Amino acid sequence: LAAQSKKAKMVSLRTQALALATAVAFLRTSVLAFSTPASSLSRSITANNVVFTPSLNSKSRSTHLSMSEAVAADGEEKLFESFGKGIKRDYKARLPLYKSDFKDGLNNQCLAAILFLFFACLAPAVGFGGLFGAATGGAIGTMEMVSSTALCGFIYSLTSAQPLTIIGSTGPVLAFVAVLAQFANKLSLPFLPLYAWTGLWTSGILLASSVTSASNLVKYLTRFTDEIFSVLISSIFVIEAVSDIGRTFASPASTFTKALLTMTLALVTFSVATTLKGLRKTVYFTKGIRDNLSNFAPTIGVVSATLIARWARLTQGVAEAGLPSLNLPATFGTTSGRPWLVPLMDLPVWARWGALVPAIMATVLLFLDQNITVRVVNNPSYKMKKGRREGNVLDGMHADMLVIGILTAFTSIVGLPWLVAATVRSISHVRALSKFDKDGKIKGTIEQRVTGMSIHTLIGCCVLFAKPRKLLTQIPLPVLMGLFMYLGTSALPGNEMWERIVGFFKDKSIAPKPRWNKVPNKTVNLFTAIQVACLAAMFWVKESPVGVLFPIVIAMLAPLRFGLTKMGIISEEDMDILDED
Repeated sequence: LAAQSKKAKMVSLRTQALALATAVAFLRTSVLAFSTPASSLSRSITANNVVFTPSLNSKSRSTHLSMSEAVAADGEEKLFESFGKGIKRDYKARLPLYKSDFKDGLNNQCLAAILFLFFACLAPAVGFGGLFGAATGGAIGTMEMVSSTALCGFIYSLTSAQPLTIIGSTGPVLAFVAVLAQFANKLSLPFLPLYAWTGLWTSGILLASSVTSASNLVKYLTRFTDEIFSVLISSIFVIEAVSDIGRTFASPASTFTKALLTMTLALVTFSVATTLKGLRKTVYFTKGIRDNLSNFAPTIGVVSATLIARWARLTQGVAEAGLPSLNLPATFGTTSGRPWLVPLMDLPVWARWGALVPAIMATVLLFLDQNITVRVVNNPSYKMKKGRREGNVLDGMHADMLVIGILTAFTSIVGLPWLVAATVRSISHVRALSKFDKDGKIKGTIEQRVTGMSIHTLIGCCVLFAKPRKLLTQIPLPVLMGLFMYLGTSALPGNEMWERIVGFFKDKSIAPKPRWNKVPNKTVNLFTAIQVACLAAMFWVKESPVGVLFPIVIAMLAPLRFGLTKMGIISEEDMDILDED
């Protein structure tokens, strides 16, 4: 009875905390962080503090963390901790392993991940760059996006506490910047100075949230939110790729031959990558050959489809088989020819202070995008050990938020796009580095910094040097659409929301029993239907004129989840099984 009472109090505390608007929490943090004790900013929750100490295993001669639990004097870990405590804890746990982060990245599997993620990160950067250029009137374009991706991605991989996270631009960030540009035009304000001041305010709030450990708010998020968000991002990748292929058939400027070739190249890339990736679970060839083909599957798919496109162009001619290819700027410089530094003083004083208002919304957007993705990357199913407390998904978040805050300030001053953790690319990165047992289950992950640094170094080479740019222009865009389809679908296995949706079409009498088998089927279907409804609502908001409010919808998923049990829609026992981390 005492345990049940304690659990009920915990749920009540969570529900009360999540009822607060996330934006208000951030504003409160930024204003009060330096004037009042962190303990007075919020209520606390019960948890254990963990102390990390480096130790040496004489048998394996490898450095690892031995973890000892130490309960705080008051038995509680505060939601907002004292100045810099969370950052110090993250780096204290990770820095002793810094040397191994480089040594552990020197192997074939990491090389395969570098080649795969190079294309997977470059293509969205180029695509988003074009969209940013259209939204901002050329103030921020492809060169700025690719440069930001290369430089910020390298710095993040080098300095973050969770280097397997890949940062990049996202659709919600693009939507926000487009609204900000429209707002600047309406008020006859210069866009880049307004963008810079908004980014500086955002950076300040993010830095305040990092030094006060505000990322602890993410502990109130659960698998319910993670699954919806991950399926959303995966679906966007697949839908955009399929839509792009469909537009080729509908375009009057395209011939049927070109449309058919476009679809063929996308399907070849997707099918080759998917088939070879699954080769690891078959009995064909030797284990070494299976593993290598599986690791290099996406790269082999891209190369195969590119060779087919080249053969078609040589045999049928450019008029019949010429397809649009990856388009990179010819020279290094800003898109509009402007100076790199943004003239901050060109914005009126009142607008500099007024930029705090859109900055609050930008903070909510970047904070949630960053922490939800890192939470997914930190999922215990990937069995990461470096700097990790067993079962804890918050480790590294405070240090990573510090890095994001600093990078946001830098990109704002030089007029580069803000970058944040990119969900699908991050999940694909982790899965590319996962190690599997003979049954195909994850037994560990190669935790290192080499892949992230190398991916963004290669992207930087495309910015600075002509020969890499020329080589990449030989890759047709339909090949990259096939890669996007692979990125989206490869991130879905292991997502229980997706598995329950697929389960609707399975014969349950012969299908393997799922983890939630003890939950009544009616409850499982209701829980899944609610998640699907949330997914549809997020799609609607994203595409609507109020798309800038997208982060608020994400923030409301957590209170909704706790409301399901509070209102008795789903029992506490069933929810504990369905939403178990």
